[in-house]
Amino acid sequence: MRVPDTVRRIVSLVPSLTESVAATVPEALVGATDWCSHPEDLDVTRVRGTKNPDLDAIRRLRPDVVLANAEENRAPDIEALRASGLAVWVTKIETLAEAFASLERMFTHACGTGRPGWLDAAEEAWREPGRGPRRTAIVPIWRRPWMVVGRDTFTGDVLRHLGVDNLYAGHAERYPKIPLAELVERRPDLVVLPDEPYAFSETDGPECFPGLDCALVSGRLLTWYGPSLVTAPGLLRRALG
Repeated sequence: MRVPDTVRRIVSLVPSLTESVAATVPEALVGATDWCSHPEDLDVTRVRGTKNPDLDAIRRLRPDVVLANAEENRAPDIEALRASGLAVWVTKIETLAEAFASLERMFTHACGTGRPGWLDAAEEAWREPGRGPRRTAIVPIWRRPWMVVGRDTFTGDVLRHLGVDNLYAGHAERYPKIPLAELVERRPDLVVLPDEPYAFSETDGPECFPGLDCALVSGRLLTWYGPSLVTAPGLLRRALG
C-alpha cells in the first residue's frame, strides 16, 4: 500500500483506532464512524457504521489514508475504497502483543507520526504478570441467543494476561452460541459480563448464573486496543476481584 510521504487527512473506520489517532495526531483525523465514541468531544465528519460505511462520504473527505480492521470492517468496503485510489491500512489484532506491534507499524508507516508515547506506557502497564492462582471464566457477549467469547480473540488474551483462562478458548468458533444451561454447568470461577456489545448490568445478566461469581466490566477495557490499554490492567484487576 502506498501512503503519501506526509499524511494530513485520516479517516478511521475502527473505534479503537479513532481514539488512538485522536490521542496522537488529532489535527489529522477528519472522519470516523458513528460508533467512534472516544474521545467524548470528538468533532469530525461521521461516515456511518463499521459494517456499512458511507463510501461516497469517505471519498469526499479526500483522506490520505483510511484505517480499517480485518474483523470490524467488511472486505468489499475495503476493496471498493482501494479501487477508488484510496490507501487503506488494515490491521488484524487478536492479542496484546499484536496490538502493540500493529499500532507501532500503523503510526510509523501509515500515519507518519512515529511511535506515540502512550504506546510505551501501555506496554509497560501490561508487563506485570497476573496475580494469585489462575482462574477460569466464561465471557458472554450476547443473550437471546447466548453467545460467548471463543478462540483467538483479543478479549481472551487480555484476560489470560490477568490470570484468567477462558473456558471456551479451544472452541472451533470465535464467538459460539452456547445454551445457558451448558454455561452454568461449566461452573467457571468467574462469569465476566461486559457492557458491550450487549449491555449487561446488575439487573440484566447475573441473575442467570446463580451461585457463580459475576464480574461486570467495561467492554471497552476488554476489546479496545489504544490509549485505554494504559489504564485497562489496573481497572480490570479491580473489576475482576
